Amino acid sequence: MRHKVAGKRLGRSTGQRKTLRRNLINELFRHERIRTTLAKAQAIRGNAERIITRAKKGNNLGEAQAVHARRWAAARLNDPEIVKKLFNDIAPRYTDRPGGYTRIIKLGPRHGDAAEMVLLELVE
Repeated sequence: MRHKVAGKRLGRSTGQRKTLRRNLINELFRHERIRTTLAKAQAIRGNAERIITRAKKGNNLGEAQAVHARRWAAARLNDPEIVKKLFNDIAPRYTDRPGGYTRIIKLGPRHGDAAEMVLLELVE
């Protein structure tokens, strides 16, 4: 039984799962839209929204909190370009929005294994 076990394993070991999530979130922020399976999209959606919320709050706080927010995001994304884009382009876009920065659009099953494919994108 999986009572009170949080998160999805996605059929991978811990290191592979962390790397997959980090790469998917980086690509979501880089292209602002990715095509992936429903399980992977649901696994990263909350993390991506949490990072956007932290970046949004970091832009509106004092200097010390802004530096902390940038370092927190940089530790999770591992790409300076993506961190810069997140704080300069993506976070200011959602200053008046209280949450719900992503949208999942179902595309139908994949031909090879019939996995449910979705489009995960940032809301405008």
